[in-house]
Amino acid sequence: MISTEDKQRYKAYQKQIQHEKYIVIGWQILIFISFFGLWEIASRLHWIDPLLFSSPSRIIELIWARIQQGTLLNHVWVTVIETLIGFLIGTVGGIMLATGLWFSNKISQITNPYLVVLNAMPKVALGPIIIVAFGPSYFAIIAMGAMVSIIITTLVVYAGFREVDVNYETVLKSFGATRWQVFKEAIFPATFPTMISTFKVNVGLSWVGVIVGEFLVSKQGLGFLIIYGFQVFDFTLVMASLLLIAIFAVFMYIAVEKLESWLIQHRTDS
Repeated sequence: MISTEDKQRYKAYQKQIQHEKYIVIGWQILIFISFFGLWEIASRLHWIDPLLFSSPSRIIELIWARIQQGTLLNHVWVTVIETLIGFLIGTVGGIMLATGLWFSNKISQITNPYLVVLNAMPKVALGPIIIVAFGPSYFAIIAMGAMVSIIITTLVVYAGFREVDVNYETVLKSFGATRWQVFKEAIFPATFPTMISTFKVNVGLSWVGVIVGEFLVSKQGLGFLIIYGFQVFDFTLVMASLLLIAIFAVFMYIAVEKLESWLIQHRTDS
């Protein structure tokens, strides 16, 4: 039986956790408001060049005007879809490649130096090659988004597979388990948190890859608007596009966190 004193301590602990959460959220809101408020004031008082850095009010006016014209949402939709597809391909593909490497130690030893070199190589430099290979289309942009994240996902997840305690595999093999059963019952569940953590990393990497791809080839999307804004010296359009990228990246990150919580809870319940 849980005593009344223990219940009170638990309630006090919950209140403390909730209080700390409110403090963190309060500081986040304060920093957010202070940043944009200072930006607006600095622009109006010409502490910064308003032509180059624009201002929050001008950015909001531009976004609202473009929404009313019906020219903005299509660009946003294109970039978000490309990013989501690139994110899924990069994440799932990386996990599958890591799984293949774990099943074949010889292949992993052969390919390890090449994976390290590919990870170190600037992916932007491969952009023209990808455009030639896939053509100036959405496939090239999605390929850029996936390529930026797939190698690092493979390396991180495979390292997680190798860090699992060898005793788990030894015990299962002593009961006659196959290599697939060892992977399914021990390796994969033990590395599950590592795989989930790569989701958050790949959110940012996918956005980087897609925007770079749009810089090179696209005629639609937020990356295209950034390049177009630079070409016509419309820096308000550039800043508005960057702000929209940041907003949707945050939404995507929150969605990944929700997915992480659901997967962990589902795994615990099962």
